[in-house]
Amino acid sequence: MSVETDLYDLLGVSPTADEEEIKKAYRKKAKEHHPFQNPNDPEAGEKFQDMAAAYEILNDSNTREVYDKYGMAGLSGPGGGGGPAGGMNAEDLFAQFFAGAGGGGGGGGGGNPFGFSFGPGAGGPHQRRKGQDEVVPYDVTLEDLYNGKTVRINMEKDITCGVCKGTGARGSAKPKQCSTCEGKGWNFIHTHVGPGRMGTARAACSDCEGVGEKLRDKERCKKCKGSKKVKEKNRQEIFIEKGMADKQRIVLTGAGDQELGVPVGDVIFVLKAAAHESFERSGNDLLTKVTITLSEALLGFSRILVTHLDGRGVKVTSPPGKIIKPDDSIVLRGEGMPVYKNSDTKGNMYVVMSVEMPDENWLKSVNQSTLQSLLPPKKTDVSPAPAVVDEAEFEESDILDFGEGDEDWEDEEEDDPYEEDGAEPECRQQ
Repeated sequence: MSVETDLYDLLGVSPTADEEEIKKAYRKKAKEHHPFQNPNDPEAGEKFQDMAAAYEILNDSNTREVYDKYGMAGLSGPGGGGGPAGGMNAEDLFAQFFAGAGGGGGGGGGGNPFGFSFGPGAGGPHQRRKGQDEVVPYDVTLEDLYNGKTVRINMEKDITCGVCKGTGARGSAKPKQCSTCEGKGWNFIHTHVGPGRMGTARAACSDCEGVGEKLRDKERCKKCKGSKKVKEKNRQEIFIEKGMADKQRIVLTGAGDQELGVPVGDVIFVLKAAAHESFERSGNDLLTKVTITLSEALLGFSRILVTHLDGRGVKVTSPPGKIIKPDDSIVLRGEGMPVYKNSDTKGNMYVVMSVEMPDENWLKSVNQSTLQSLLPPKKTDVSPAPAVVDEAEFEESDILDFGEGDEDWEDEEEDDPYEEDGAEPECRQQ
């Protein structure tokens, strides 16, 4: 009887359900609780990922067996809050895991398939480790983070070989003690640590790969070639929720590589948001720049000012009599990014205005006198006028050229005529 049934309850199946029943139940539940089907439920994405994690654990015979015996505590290992599930102490848990498994293995732990580590002279397990997590960067656009997105990914992971049950051996063959390291799993190596000095360090045995024992070639499992693991392809589905941020993590629990007797690690997708050509994001706010014409700056406008990340046009009407100057900004409330886990609430969008001046062709097409009478008067010379006035020629330039002669000037400053012979400058009377 299961210590826990939470994962079975999550999928709506009995603890006695077979693999096909679990698979069918997961498909049904995943479709029913998919975040796209429940846009008003802020917890939909989390529930969806929980069901995927439950399926990963129950669909694997090894992790399901551990869960059935010890619950989630058995999968995550002891640590905090009372030890292994069911009130079982570490010695009892160890005994059940290794009942009939044989003991002893030199150095690398041939009799320690579940990954317990032992301290000197310890009679029981010290700590249960977890399989290694795999971190996968995943590129997303700002549109993905605004709208949400479901991603289906083909993945490959290591699983325990089903033919040899993770022993790596053919039939009843047993590994022999490694003669290179004499079963220790390591050898001493000598390295240079300084001029005329040698140091000694321990390194994993390259012959047995640190295990302390090895199989002969003809004794190796035909399927896994003695590696104890084979590759399994599977299709995973992750949900990028609205409002997620750059570097945010999506964890697929138990989707990592499998090692015999060790709780399976996770696959962690880390979102990597690409720079957007039109919008800049800060928290839940967005910033964009819009160009308006001189007529719009002076007389106002009422038009679609921004095309949003979901394809909507955002129409804005400027107030009558408002003159918009270059680099003026406005705020569009509630047009920013959705708030993570509360996508009905959104941040703000800030719009910086630039004013597009008319070109020379337009200027030639209008009556100069009429235009001058409509525009504000030109400025006159400063008063009082300076005593000396020089004429300078009007020439267009590129502001990037500003300061381009600084390097030559710095080189001249560094050229000291007295530096070569060490002579001091002579003081002269004025």
